[in-house]
Amino acid sequence: MAEKFSEIGKIEAIEQLYRLSAYNPVSGLTYRSGGGVVASASRMFLEGLDFNLVYFPLKHLGYKCVVSTVGELYARMAHPKLLNVVLGVSAKLDFEQVKELWLGITVAAKEHGFEAVALDLQPSANGLYVSVAVTGETLLLTDKRRMAAKSKDLICVSGSLGAAYLGLQVLERGAKEFTEKGAQPDMSAYRMLVGEYLRPSLDAGVVSHLEDLEIYPPYGYFVTRGLADAVKRLTRDSGLGAKIYADKIPFEGNSFALGKELDLDPVSAAMNGGDDNRLLFVVPILHLEKFRRDFQTFDVIGHLAQPEVGDVLVTPEGVEFPMKSQGWPDGSAR
Repeated sequence: MAEKFSEIGKIEAIEQLYRLSAYNPVSGLTYRSGGGVVASASRMFLEGLDFNLVYFPLKHLGYKCVVSTVGELYARMAHPKLLNVVLGVSAKLDFEQVKELWLGITVAAKEHGFEAVALDLQPSANGLYVSVAVTGETLLLTDKRRMAAKSKDLICVSGSLGAAYLGLQVLERGAKEFTEKGAQPDMSAYRMLVGEYLRPSLDAGVVSHLEDLEIYPPYGYFVTRGLADAVKRLTRDSGLGAKIYADKIPFEGNSFALGKELDLDPVSAAMNGGDDNRLLFVVPILHLEKFRRDFQTFDVIGHLAQPEVGDVLVTPEGVEFPMKSQGWPDGSAR
């Protein structure tokens, strides 16, 4: 019989969860920088808005919550150090289910090299929530060697875009079919798209690899709310314009077939869909050949331009459209 939190108690529950991981219990986290620049980021994941437990395995959810936050450190060329997690648990979840969630969190924590993990448990009246805060360090030498961005510097992204949003639509359609017909839907044709949404991955060695090759991106962003949102932040921060070429945007193989099926434009999904968990770096044009040789999972999708250009999406015919960005998750899709 599944254990209830009321029977275990908060402190004992936390100690049991820690015994399932390679981390030791801590009440709070402190970090002494070795002379680098400390970076931090945090995110809150809410049931009903950011995830649906009808089709989201708890282990995958825990893993994704860490990946979807640590990417902010990588975008700033920071090495992960500390992870702080708060779980808001409602009465509908038993302790075995929380163990699954915690397992996913700690698997991701080890994969991305976190030195310590803090955990707290809180009651929730409105479903599950997961709060994740991460701290990392950008080496002082890396920070000093970042040069100012220039027009014609390249805009590169670490993988296919729009896939996670399309995968979410497959899951939502499947959940609706299951409710209406009672039959398990066949999603095998879109396994890659669904996987991009449920269990995204990031290269834990990307920062070290860039440092080893002495490539120091002047700007980096974590793409989680669509490409347009990241590019607009880039032009705001750099004071330069940006051109993104629609025919250079990478897509997962089944994106256009599914887009036609669902009457969704994959380009729009890439620009505004969200949940892609990709890294966007500005790479100095002088490093193009070295970057292409050693970072083959990245695609060059555009370049910086003069400020008067603004931020534009260029069609294959050469027509330029100003970018629009909602920059906020579509709750109706969840």
